[in-house]
Amino acid sequence: MGEGRHMKEQTTRLKKKINSSTGIDDNQAHGPRPTQMDTKVAPLTKEEVGRATWMLLHTIAAQFPDEPTRQQKRDAKELMALLSRIYPCKECAEHFKEVLKANPVQAGSQAEFSQWLCYVHNVVNRSLGKTIFPCQRVNARWGKLDCPDRACDLEGSNDIMPNR
Repeated sequence: MGEGRHMKEQTTRLKKKINSSTGIDDNQAHGPRPTQMDTKVAPLTKEEVGRATWMLLHTIAAQFPDEPTRQQKRDAKELMALLSRIYPCKECAEHFKEVLKANPVQAGSQAEFSQWLCYVHNVVNRSLGKTIFPCQRVNARWGKLDCPDRACDLEGSNDIMPNR
């Protein structure tokens, strides 16, 4: 018997064994098929993607180290450059490129990166006619995440099973 066929048969037997022990058939295990999906759910709007992106970026900035390495500084700059190239809203990406050109990334510390990000977020908000966030409150709004055992640190924890 060919090796590929043997592997396929083993996989099929294993799936049947798992499904019979869990009571979940193969269709349930992989979620609904496209024809079964609720067609009323629409893709995200440009505004929803924007809010989610800013939330992620502010969270990253809040977690940024007080004394970042050269690589961490480069990573912060590259993240912003990548966003300006692959962001799903092309109009937004082009605008962000202009914002970055006029306001190069400042990532010398957590405070500097958070303040810079707040400033450029306000530049974008101003261009959209939205309210401006007071940057002196950025850490109160986006402060460090509450994570046990350094789980949120960029360096992480060496303990793969904390509190055990």
